Amino acid sequence: MTRIYTGISLYGLVLALLLTFNAQADTQSVRIGVYENPPKIMLGSDGRPSGILGELLQEIALREDWQLQAVPCNWDACLQLLQEGKIELMPDVAFSEQRQTQMSFHRLPALHSWSQIFRHSDVQIDSVLDLDHKRIAILAGSIQQEYLEQVDSEFGIQMELIRVSDLQSALNLLAEGKADALATNNLFGGYHINGYNLEPTSILFQPARLFFATSLNQNTELLDRIDQWLDNWKTDPNSPYNHILKNWQSTIEVPVIPTFIWIGLSVLAGLLLLALLIMKHLRQVMHHIQRELQMSDAKLATILNNLQAYVYIKDPQHHYLYASPKVCELFGCSEEEIVGKTDQSFFDNESTAEIFRLDDRVLVSGDSIIKEEVNKLPGESEARTFLSVKVPMRDDQGKIYALCGLATDISEQKRHKKEVHQLIFYDVLTGLPNRRLLMDRLQHSLASRHNQQGNGAVILIDLDNFRTLNDTLGHQAGDQLLTGIAERLSKQIRVSDTLARFGGDEFMLLLEDLSADDTLLLNQVEQVLDKVIEAFERPFRIQNQDYTTSASLGVALYSDSKHNPEELIKRAELAIYDAKKVGRNQIRFFDASMQQKAEHRAELEFGLRRALKNQEFILYYQPQYHAEGQMTGVEALIRWQPPEQPLVSPADFIPVAEMTGLILPLGQWILHTACKQLVSWASHPDTAHLTIAVNISAAQMHHNSFVDDVLSILKQTGAPAQQLELELTESLLIDNIEQTIEKMLILKAEGIRFSLDDFGTGFSSLNLLINLPLDTLKVDQAFVRNMHRDARDLAVVRTIIDLGRSLALNVIAEGVENLDQRDALQRFGCRSFQGFLYARLMPIEAFESHSNTIPPCESLSY
Repeated sequence: MTRIYTGISLYGLVLALLLTFNAQADTQSVRIGVYENPPKIMLGSDGRPSGILGELLQEIALREDWQLQAVPCNWDACLQLLQEGKIELMPDVAFSEQRQTQMSFHRLPALHSWSQIFRHSDVQIDSVLDLDHKRIAILAGSIQQEYLEQVDSEFGIQMELIRVSDLQSALNLLAEGKADALATNNLFGGYHINGYNLEPTSILFQPARLFFATSLNQNTELLDRIDQWLDNWKTDPNSPYNHILKNWQSTIEVPVIPTFIWIGLSVLAGLLLLALLIMKHLRQVMHHIQRELQMSDAKLATILNNLQAYVYIKDPQHHYLYASPKVCELFGCSEEEIVGKTDQSFFDNESTAEIFRLDDRVLVSGDSIIKEEVNKLPGESEARTFLSVKVPMRDDQGKIYALCGLATDISEQKRHKKEVHQLIFYDVLTGLPNRRLLMDRLQHSLASRHNQQGNGAVILIDLDNFRTLNDTLGHQAGDQLLTGIAERLSKQIRVSDTLARFGGDEFMLLLEDLSADDTLLLNQVEQVLDKVIEAFERPFRIQNQDYTTSASLGVALYSDSKHNPEELIKRAELAIYDAKKVGRNQIRFFDASMQQKAEHRAELEFGLRRALKNQEFILYYQPQYHAEGQMTGVEALIRWQPPEQPLVSPADFIPVAEMTGLILPLGQWILHTACKQLVSWASHPDTAHLTIAVNISAAQMHHNSFVDDVLSILKQTGAPAQQLELELTESLLIDNIEQTIEKMLILKAEGIRFSLDDFGTGFSSLNLLINLPLDTLKVDQAFVRNMHRDARDLAVVRTIIDLGRSLALNVIAEGVENLDQRDALQRFGCRSFQGFLYARLMPIEAFESHSNTIPPCESLSY
């Protein structure tokens, strides 16, 4: 009898041991990369992770039944182990967008810190500038290294960055006098202040959020649990998290399993038998459920096999988990060949990228999407349009684990809709918008203008002698001419404009978003008119022979219509009627004043061409003075002197020159004349030091041959390049800034100087100003004129002068007209001046007389 009880007791003990073994087998082993970065993370004397993050992880492991295995390594080695999957977690990783592409992070930061420079007590470092030629110890591959390398390159601070594999090596370098400072996080630096004679500096940067990290998209369940505990503990002042932060050096006592637990093992043996009975019952229930599921699956398969739609399921990495028969038919593959692949295997790159973007909205953000997708399959000439519905699939905890999509091919319906739209709103012969669509767009455009500033115009184009062509060569020839005109005009207009077939032999141009300023408006309309006229200058090929035709153009502006499209069209037709009265191939504006301005502009253009041919231009010079009284150079400004007429202001003829392209030959004449003057001055000791500043237009700078033209003029004239200064305006720098800087550097290498005119009136940014290879910064005369009346202008003047001096640029103030202005500018630090206080604009003859005299002492004294 004793042997029986003994056998039963032994049997119970064996069962208990088996259960204990199974429980231990369920314990999850988690390998932790530990590098020395106290007080955040380090290896404890017991071989376990220690420090703030180490003990936090131990608290979580204790509650999650994780078996932590510390893997000592330096920073780079830890990162390598994480990427190779040889450790599951790495603590103390600062989040960055680049690292997010290499590893996964949990949601809530475990710690917040920032980077800071800690200097040796024998070294003086108070600001970033003090880092110049200092030896900075830094952890290789750290965010501090990225930041300081950027500072080194962008600000020209020559630091010697000493990269180390671990932070202890950095401390050793400081102790041995081989480094002047250490760049690290504030916690590590503060921890070692006393032990290594460190002093914190005021150089703080890169506030960081610190996380535990895993390999990219691996072990995310660990991160989820870490987030759960952080969420519970951070707001609880008595939680282990806050206890560790207050006193991280405290150890966690691991509870010892009481001996009475062993008594319960025999009870567990009995429970095991009960569990086996329950499992048998559950198997029967599961078998019944499985049969019902199989029946449901069969019904669902029948539905899906007959559903005329594409049904699919994808995992968070975009791999197909399921594909319906219609999807298999679309891809030409079996379901086994599709599952496990992504859309990259079935669509072109552009379509795949858009599919991934939409899928991520569902998988990452949890959005449900109904959207038309346009995707192209390899081998097909046209893309297909799908109406897609995509919804997230969630588990019991609400976590998204897949995407379910249903799509219908609506390509045919879209084609039919497009064909109907084409028939209703487009001309069958030319493919252009018809009268109905034009009137609709015009109505919307006029309504929009009612709420906004700006203007617009319609240009009615009426073909001359079109009926004669139809009568002599037939309607087929007329159709050929209409399609040819439509094709040419379509190439001449902006994307925002509308060209329409308005009638039998009429076309209509709708110009939107034009300037509200009359002068600019006229420029914009005339540019379009020039292109229309140019389209009719070349003959059209009609029935294998050249045919030349012309058109009469009538222009009406939005401002003439009072928001009524019919009235605006009527006025354009009246302008056409007026054009036909004075002869074919004419342009007329409905507005008489606008017509007068257009005629005046045409006269100016004709006069400019004549003036260039007959050398009617003159350069005027305005001296520039240093504060000590000597003349340093001049600014060359062009004037037009027509025969037996008064001077024409540049404000009148320069805009016309820019609009017509005459600014290019005019700019070359200015440069050539200025360079010849430099040659003349170079032969006289009194003037050899003078520079000439020449204004450069945007058209000149952006022209492909600008650099070659300037160098060619210097070579032809023999002018000293170092005495030539090219003045740029802020508006010139809006477009193609990289090409502009490249051209400036080429010319600057030859000795040519550059100045920025009208600074502060346009679009310059500090970054742009730093990158431009400038020599001089000019304060616009508008700021100088008003600085004693407007505190804002005064502040702008001071700011520009301070900025120029800080960038080692010469600063010259324009428009200095009285002593108060000059004295104030000098107090602000400006040392160069130009304006009526010193001298007015004058031709070369007057200038040479002026240069032999010295301005009054009272105008130049301090």
